[in-house]
Amino acid sequence: MVTTNKENTSYKKLSIQVSLNGLSFCILDQTEKKIIYYKKIDFEKQLDPVKLLAQIELTYEKEEVLNTAVDEVILLYSNSLFCLVPEHLFDENKASDYLKFNTKILKTDFIAFDHLKQGIVNVYIPYTNITNYFFDKYGEFEYMHSLSVLIESLLAVETKDERTKVYLHSHLSSYELVILENGKLIFANSFEYETKEDFLYYLLFTAEQLNLDPNDFELVLLGDISKESKEYKMAWDYIRNISFPGPFHTFNFESENRPDKELSEYVLLKSL
Repeated sequence: MVTTNKENTSYKKLSIQVSLNGLSFCILDQTEKKIIYYKKIDFEKQLDPVKLLAQIELTYEKEEVLNTAVDEVILLYSNSLFCLVPEHLFDENKASDYLKFNTKILKTDFIAFDHLKQGIVNVYIPYTNITNYFFDKYGEFEYMHSLSVLIESLLAVETKDERTKVYLHSHLSSYELVILENGKLIFANSFEYETKEDFLYYLLFTAEQLNLDPNDFELVLLGDISKESKEYKMAWDYIRNISFPGPFHTFNFESENRPDKELSEYVLLKSL
């Protein structure tokens, strides 16, 4: 009998989500389909990009695992500095023009864009100092807007259901709305809110503008929200069909590296 010793190799992918309100890190061993590291940090108050970078540097000083070698890195920017443009109208040389009506643009801002399915381009502003930091650390890597990952993941599993689906991806004080009708994207935007009344207002106002009946459409909740959330309880009084998605990934977790609520890291896990 001839025995063969095969080298034990693994392919590790690091996904990082950055926002002015917090950070999330996740390392996937793609060979074993196992999450071997997960870390989430919420800030007490919203930071600016300079202070955000300082927090990232501090995290790398404290977390030894983040300084080990990985094979692939993807960085997700989660902010409201974006605009969706039909691909046939998109001109790379005029990228800043699409953003100037809904956000303040500085001359030093770099404009990035993601090409999505169904002929959509997500134009957005990444934080240049953050991009440079990770480039210095890892060399070339991929970065995207978190909304791009959210939209792509929903389009990948959506069927041409007659019922309109309103996907609400919640954060601590903001959320993204992605609305699909017959498997097609018809709306995507983000909203910041302070009270549960604000939370409901933006949702119902959007539905009204799109002529969607709260008794007919299905509201699917993602992200940092649960049946115990005050926002959920208020929405339940006004919207007839509310649900949470079932299993959305096939990864295993090392016991100490599992999020308290996996759904709260929907986009991070979908980027792996």
